[in-house]
Amino acid sequence: MKFSLSAIIATLATLNTTVSAHYIFQQFSAGGTKYPAWKYVRRNSNPAWLQNGPVTDLNSKDLRCNVGGEVSNGTETITMKAGDEFTFTLDTAVYHAGPVSLYMSKAPGSAKDYDGSGQWFKIFDWGPSGSSWPLRQVYTSNIPKCIPDGEYLLRIQQLGLHNPGAPPQFYISCAQVKVTNGGNTNPSPTALIPGAFKSTDPGYTVNIYSGSLNNYVVPGPKVFKC
Repeated sequence: MKFSLSAIIATLATLNTTVSAHYIFQQFSAGGTKYPAWKYVRRNSNPAWLQNGPVTDLNSKDLRCNVGGEVSNGTETITMKAGDEFTFTLDTAVYHAGPVSLYMSKAPGSAKDYDGSGQWFKIFDWGPSGSSWPLRQVYTSNIPKCIPDGEYLLRIQQLGLHNPGAPPQFYISCAQVKVTNGGNTNPSPTALIPGAFKSTDPGYTVNIYSGSLNNYVVPGPKVFKC
């Protein structure tokens, strides 16, 4: 069987598009302002053709803030009051079925110098509704009103469960936030990342195409509430 050069090039282009055709949380909004991409969100260090690729290794530090996200690389830190609303926006809407979660981790000093190696607490989950998943381009929530003042990494995570039998895919970004006018509640439960997600978690191993999702439990610790 013979193949033309043009057919081979077209096939390779299709494969490259398939590999890189994902999505990434790149913009942060607060106070009614949508800021430029990567102003307050740490940019990952994947090569350009895989900039929006997922993380699949449960033991990797990349689970914190994406590949290379342990380093700020010039990301600015936005000041917000506890209770303020914020939004993460992706380059394109999520299209792999799975839950979305928000986490925070308090930096011992400045957020720009923090690698995310401390404790994380979850502040919100978007799970399935019936057989439908929260497939959107924007995700909005609020900074908890009761957490202490300080600088934090604010992490968003979407878990792609669309390919049973293969490792689920984590799509992750972290914003740098300075919280003011907060409270004095120490959030719990907390968990380390990596460590918060287990290969035996039912919400991680589930086949979303088989059976009901009514009892689905999003992986990770329970949501902290003030």
